[in-house]
This record gives sequence, C-alpha cells and structure tokens, in this order.
Amino acid sequence: MEGISLVPIGAVYPNAADFLLFSLQEIFNVKCEILEGHIPLAPRFNADRQQYHSTEILQQLLPYVKRKGQHVLGVVDVDLYIPILTFVFGEAQLGKGCALMSSFRLHQEFYGLPEDESLYLQRCEKEAVHELGHTLGLTHCRHFECVMRYANSVEDIDMKRNVFCPDCSKLLRIPSLW
Repeated sequence: MEGISLVPIGAVYPNAADFLLFSLQEIFNVKCEILEGHIPLAPRFNADRQQYHSTEILQQLLPYVKRKGQHVLGVVDVDLYIPILTFVFGEAQLGKGCALMSSFRLHQEFYGLPEDESLYLQRCEKEAVHELGHTLGLTHCRHFECVMRYANSVEDIDMKRNVFCPDCSKLLRIPSLW
C-alpha cells in the first residue's frame, strides 16, 4: 500500500475524517489524504428498505483510485445494505484498492444511548482498518480481538482491537502491532 485516500460522501460527522486521516496514517505507516467526494447518494437509496445500496456506492468510488498502490476509503453516515443482509457496516473489493464504510450504526445515539464521541471514533477507526484490510486481500479472521474478525453488531466491533493480529500481520508482511 502506497497511500490511503479518504473520500467523505455526503454529510459526515465533522471530526471523523480528520481523526481517520491521522489514525490510519499511523496504523498503516503510509501517507493519507482527504479527497473531496462528489458522489450523489440519492440514486442509491432504496425507499422500501430506507437504506443505501453499498455496492452501488462502492462502484462510484472506483474512479478515485488513480494509481497502483493507492487505496480509497469512502466514508458515509447513512445506513448501508446489500440485498442478502439486513445492513452492513461497510464493503470492500477484496485485494483491490477500494472500500466503503458507514458510520451510521456506530453512533451511540442510534441505539438510544447518550453521545460518546470517543467511542464513536474508535468504532470508525476499527471499521476503516477492517475494510482496508479487505482491500489488502485479507478475509475475515477467527481471532477474537483481530480487527479482521467479522462484526454482526456494534458490540462485536467494540470487542475487537484496532490492529491486525499476528497471523493477519504475517499475511500482509508487516510488523505486528498486537
């Protein structure tokens, strides 16, 4: 990976992109930048589900990948789905340079709880690292605390760490931060 480009799409929580810029730069040890996104969400909205089709949004991110080794992460704050699941936290091209994450279900307020910005940003970080891990070719991991473990709920995200386990780090040929 030579760099990460973050593309905020639509209205994104003000501190999320800036936090991810610095966080991902440290975790992946690459240069990160924020690009201005001009991806309309309305055509990807499914009125019956009251959600946005993540695969269609992901397709719109492909032109942002301009060079080999660049990875693009779209960040939205809308509820995402794929047809076979109730919702998704994100979606990525396995082994390719493009991923999408949603922070919609990462807010404490979604669950009727008081706002907690620190917890929200931690969840964003874990989801961003997870989706970028897929772009690097990683599949879901069995290690309980690995950032690449599948998350079916926000509680699953909370139990994970924000880094790759030693096995996933070895697959990526990077030093383990575990």
